[in-house]
Amino acid sequence: MKEELVVQEGYVFKEETHLTVLKTSLFFNGDGFTVYDCKGQLVFRFDTYGPRARDKDELVLMDPHGRSLLTLRRKKPSLHQRWDGFKGERTEGDKPVFSVKRSSIIGRSRTSVAVEVYDNPGVEYLIEGCFPQRCCKVFNAAKELVAEIRRKVDSTTSVMLGKEVFWLCVKPGFDGAFAMGLVLVLDQINGENYFDDRIPEPAVHPATEDPGLVSPVP
Repeated sequence: MKEELVVQEGYVFKEETHLTVLKTSLFFNGDGFTVYDCKGQLVFRFDTYGPRARDKDELVLMDPHGRSLLTLRRKKPSLHQRWDGFKGERTEGDKPVFSVKRSSIIGRSRTSVAVEVYDNPGVEYLIEGCFPQRCCKVFNAAKELVAEIRRKVDSTTSVMLGKEVFWLCVKPGFDGAFAMGLVLVLDQINGENYFDDRIPEPAVHPATEDPGLVSPVP
């Protein structure tokens, strides 16, 4: 695998890792995410604390203890819904380490998002798929799959769970915090209003569910 962007060294996994992402609604109309590992331990969390639009112009991904891992800031104005990414908690004067933008302003259901990495020539990413249906793949500059978002299947019932619960699959050597930051941006770019029930549900065979992974939902 090519050299990859690392936002938080402690979240670069040595083995392929399946994280369960749970989308929640907390604190008025705010959105939230909690992310669990295969043992049901909390790995990441993200909360927004108010209904006003400006509260979503800056997103902060945190560890289980509330430490800021990654800050994402909306760049305005931007037809392509551009976001800048900063390591840790952003302070005035900090320079972004990467940016994320929609490749095209035409079309809502299909996702094509480009990730540009600053000060690191040759490192870039492309996200393709349909985030509203929780079906996206992240490729690096060498066209290698480094992360994937896909629907989660209950291993005990073989039933596909709702879109508020899904897998974030991270390949070895890729930063899980960076991958989750991309999920936050995709969620903002698409939004719940972009769900399109006319898009066919992706086919998921029960065998794709890892029987060793347990549901972390309390």
